[in-house]
Amino acid sequence: MEQMVKRIKRELKYQGAIVDIYTDYMQMPDGKVAEWDYVAHRKGAAAVLAVQEDGKLLMVRQYRNALERFSLEIPAGARDSRQEPTIVCAARELEEETGYRCEHLEFLISLRTTVAFCNEEIDIFLARDLIPSKQHLDPDEYLEIEAHSLEELCDWIYEGKLQDSKTVAAVLAYKNRYC
Repeated sequence: MEQMVKRIKRELKYQGAIVDIYTDYMQMPDGKVAEWDYVAHRKGAAAVLAVQEDGKLLMVRQYRNALERFSLEIPAGARDSRQEPTIVCAARELEEETGYRCEHLEFLISLRTTVAFCNEEIDIFLARDLIPSKQHLDPDEYLEIEAHSLEELCDWIYEGKLQDSKTVAAVLAYKNRYC
């Protein structure tokens, strides 16, 4: 079946700071040509599920333009380059966004956020034994730090209140693996 669909051509339509947008021309099994949108995430990303000593999970609430509202999420960010190890990115984002650091990050899960049209990949790490440090946000980054119980976050997932895919995956993976 894989050989039955073939990309004939890819045209760059937009080049941005984080993503490039293409039109792919695909030959289908019946010989017809279809046009598909393709979003190439330039660097990949990493995220961190940070667990406080009391068991609460650190979250960040920030405005998301695509949703036109605030979203509750785990700390995350883009890698500096495709060559940067995701664990290095995760450690940086933890400290930048929450003001905590961690001596040892543990790999939790890897995911592709939107496989229908985007290649974005995110590795998610678990941080425990948090060490207070200093928050240093990017110039255009405004967020609030919150701590929530695992039970509360799971309830919000099933109520549809927490919808960010990396956060949903991280919370449920943590619950399944460690609780």
